[in-house]
Amino acid sequence: MMMAGRRRKRVVVISDLHCGHQIGLTPTGFDPDERPARGARLWDQRREIWNWFTNKISRVGKIDVLIVNGDAVDGKGPASGGTEQLYIDRNDQVEMAASVINYIGARKVLMSYGTSYHTGKQEDWEDAVAREVGAEKIGGEDNVEINGKIINYRHHISRSSVPHGRFTAIAKEQLWNGLWAERGEYPKADIIIRSHVHYHVYCGSSGWLAMTTPGLQGYGSKYGGRRMSGTVDIGFVTITIEKSGEFAWRPVLLRLGLQSPISL
Repeated sequence: MMMAGRRRKRVVVISDLHCGHQIGLTPTGFDPDERPARGARLWDQRREIWNWFTNKISRVGKIDVLIVNGDAVDGKGPASGGTEQLYIDRNDQVEMAASVINYIGARKVLMSYGTSYHTGKQEDWEDAVAREVGAEKIGGEDNVEINGKIINYRHHISRSSVPHGRFTAIAKEQLWNGLWAERGEYPKADIIIRSHVHYHVYCGSSGWLAMTTPGLQGYGSKYGGRRMSGTVDIGFVTITIEKSGEFAWRPVLLRLGLQSPISL
C-alpha cells in the first residue's frame, strides 16, 4: 500500500489496547463516574492512563496515518473465567476500541490482527473495529510506503525472559525481512514494527530501524502479575517521515507511580 503525496507525514503506532479488560485502555464514558469502593485502585489506574493518553495524543498534532497494531480488544478472558473483564461482551469492547481510534482522529487508519486468544479464535472481532472506524485495511502482516519509506508491521513477536534477548527477537525480524526481499517476494522494509510483548525496545543501523511497541494496557493482570518477569511499557510511538524520506521517531511513555510495599 502506498500513501500518496510528498509532504511531511506523521505516523502514530498504538497497540495492545485490550479494551474490555479491567486495566485495558478505557475511555471515560465507559467507566463508572464515581470511584467505586471495590476496585478503586484499578479505577484510579484506568483514569490515570486515559487522561495521560488523551493529553499526550492531543499534543502530537495532525496525524496522517494511525497504525493499530493488534489486540484492540481483550476478549472474554476464559483463562481467568472472565473475572478480569470490565466489559465481557465483545460488542461493547469493539465500541470501546472504535471510540479510542475515532478520538485520535487520524486521516487514515491501518490495522493488524492481534492474538486469537483475545480477538477471537473462530471469528476476528477486530474486523468489526475496522468497519466501525473505516480502516483502510486490516491484515496479518502488511507493508505501507510513505514518502518512499516502507513500514512493515505485524502484531506478534516472540517474547524474551532475559533483557538482552529482547533485542535478539526484533533484530531477527529485520534479518528475515531482508532474506525475503533477497528472494524478490516481499519488499525490503526501512522500518519494522512489532507489538504483543508490551515493552519498547529497538535496534537499527544506517537506513533501517526495528522496534517493539509499548502497550496501552496498565499493570496488574493476573497473567502478568503472577507469571511474568521483566519491565513493561505503557505508551505509543510517533514517526515523522519527511518529503525526502528521512525519518525520525519518538516513544511517548507513561511511568506509573511507585508500587508501595506492604507496611507491617
